[in-house]
Amino acid sequence: MAESAKKTVSVQNRKARHDFHIDKTWEAGLVLQGTEVKSLRQGNCSFVDSFAYMNNGEIFLKDFYIKHFEQGSYNNHDERRTRKLLLNKEEIEKIDRAITQKGYTLVPLALYFKKGKAKIEIGLARGKKMFDKRASLAEKDARREIDRRLKQARG
Repeated sequence: MAESAKKTVSVQNRKARHDFHIDKTWEAGLVLQGTEVKSLRQGNCSFVDSFAYMNNGEIFLKDFYIKHFEQGSYNNHDERRTRKLLLNKEEIEKIDRAITQKGYTLVPLALYFKKGKAKIEIGLARGKKMFDKRASLAEKDARREIDRRLKQARG
């Protein structure tokens, strides 16, 4: 992979993978202001309670927190403003068909920079039930225990 095409993940939404079954993912650009980009490069953002929704054939990201840029002036951005996501028309139509089905929502999964541009990975998600979450945790613990035992056996 070329140096300029490398993805550098700034922020992951770990809670989304715990709370939802992710069926499909898309990469989208973000419409940002200058101070937002500078703050994102420093990793000053949070996915807590953020989600994406459709409005008039466009997709928007709601409640995505980007901290004020410390060296910003009166031109600083609003921390929780609604931001437009940039996708092509075919992707938007696929997403529209998918989220009209019962129980699906769009959840942001990761924010990263690719070729100098801020990208966000959104996923088509279905909510997990409590027993699904417990099963996921049990499976993760079992995998960790197996890896630990294999490492002990080899070493």
